[in-house]
This record gives sequence, structure tokens and C-alpha cells, in this order.
Amino acid sequence: MSNAADVAPRPALPLTGYALGAAGAILFASKGIIIKLAYAEGIDPETLLALRMALSLPFYLVIGGLALVRMRAKGEALPAAKVVAQSVFVGALGYWFSSYADFLGLQYISASFERLILYTYPLFVVLFGALLFGQPIRMKALWAFAVAYGGLALIFAEHFSTDSGPTVNGTFFVGLAAISFALYQLMARQLLKNIGSALFTCIAMISASFVSLAQFVMVRPLEALHVSSHGFALAVMIAIGATVLPSFFMNAALKRISAQANSMISTVSPVATMVLAALVLGESASPTELAGAALVMVSIGWFTFSDSRRRG
Repeated sequence: MSNAADVAPRPALPLTGYALGAAGAILFASKGIIIKLAYAEGIDPETLLALRMALSLPFYLVIGGLALVRMRAKGEALPAAKVVAQSVFVGALGYWFSSYADFLGLQYISASFERLILYTYPLFVVLFGALLFGQPIRMKALWAFAVAYGGLALIFAEHFSTDSGPTVNGTFFVGLAAISFALYQLMARQLLKNIGSALFTCIAMISASFVSLAQFVMVRPLEALHVSSHGFALAVMIAIGATVLPSFFMNAALKRISAQANSMISTVSPVATMVLAALVLGESASPTELAGAALVMVSIGWFTFSDSRRRG
């Protein structure tokens, strides 16, 4: 009969990984809320996006520089000019164009509806992967697509019946954001393999930052940057709290927990947005909207979890 000392202790649950994953998802979810508050301060989308990217730029410059130093220390070859140029283009697509479309859409629709539309981007990854990159498309993806967009249709119809013009505009822009981010994900995969996630992310974010600043210079006077102290604080919150920190938290979580667990934790994001929108913005949801939200979250959560298990 073995004694207690011979029994191997059970490994502790990776609570730190779950906490980091949940924190990252909630911080990402806060972006729409903060943007809505900034709009209430009179800040326009171009100025807000420029402030967000300018304030987060130093972090990515430092991280990118450190990544290059590590590559040199290990004797690794620096990325080819072609790969850098591709990363610049893909970064502008994913972090400037997609963000700008999202910022425009939030002028018209609620933060909760916006988050649910963005939450469907994994389905566009599957769809465009099949149409443009020859990747196989699975029946479960089509079922998830049908259920998720049935849920979005319920919410759209509810909003359209009372405010048709803004609902159409907001849905169009945020849908464009989801589509462009899906294309970014597909095009970024090979680049991530070539130069690593840290360096690619930094190149992509630096590219998006410069495009955002160039856009601001072309369409807005420099005086637009003179926002109120509260408006500037909100821009800092978007740049650090809803951009830089959650990206690090999510990466740290992936080192501690499985991709499946991280996929399920990501379902916290739309729920957190709905709760924050109710508490901070005073948004409310009708039974129809709650039913639509449930369809979206269950279908995407199921698809993402099952897909990550298959890949794992």
C-alpha cells in the first residue's frame, strides 16, 4: 500500500493564464465604450485614431528595437526588404483600415452591437480562406455563419425599425472592419512564420501608426489635437488600456493555457461590452437583442472552440 508521499500532487490549475486571458478580453471589450465617451467629448474619428496610434507607437518602437537586438545577438538574419514591405501593407490593412472602419461605425450603432459584429470575424477568415487561399471549408463553419448572422439579423431588424439610416451605416462600416481584419489574419500568417510574432506585430503597428497620422494631417487641422484633458485621458485609455496592455495579456495567457481555453475565454468580450455599455453608457437591450446576442456568442464560441481543438 503506497503512502501519501508516493502520490504525485495534482498540477495546479493555470489560474494566472485564465486571469490574464479574461483581463485581455475585457480590456479589448472596453474599446467601444471608451470611443463612445470620446465622441461625447467632441473628438472626431480621425483625431481619436491618430491619438490612439501616436500614444501606443513608442511601445512598439521599443519592442521592435529589442526584437532586432535579440536577432542580431543570436546571429539570425534580418528580415528581407520584401517581407518588411509586405508586413507594412498588411499592418496598415489590419490596424489602420480595420480600426478606422470600426471607429466610423461606432458613430452610428451601439457599442454592444459593434462588438457582436466584430466577434464574427473568424467566420470571414474561414470564408476568405476558402475563396482566396484554397483552404478547405467545413460544414460547421457554414452552420456557425448561418446562426451567428441570424442573431445579428434580429438585432439589425430591431434597430432598423426605429433608426434605419444610422443602423445601415454603422453595420456597413463595422462589417467592413470585421472583413478587413479577417483578411489581415489570413495574410499575416505566413509573415508571422517568417519574422516572428513580436517583430511582425511591431512593424504592423508602426505602419498603421504612420498611416493614421498621415490621414489626420490630410483631413484635419493640427488644432484638432488640442482636446480637453478628459478627452486626452480617454485617448490614453484606448492606446494603453485597450490596445497595448490587452495584446500583452493575451500573449501571456497563450503561454500558460491552451488555445482551446483561450478561445472560450474570448467569449467574455461581447458579454463584457454589453455589461460595460449598460453601466457606463446607459445602453439597454430588449429581449430580441438579447436573443440575437445569445445566438451570435454561442455559435461563434462553439465554432472557435471546436476549431482550436481540431488544430491542437
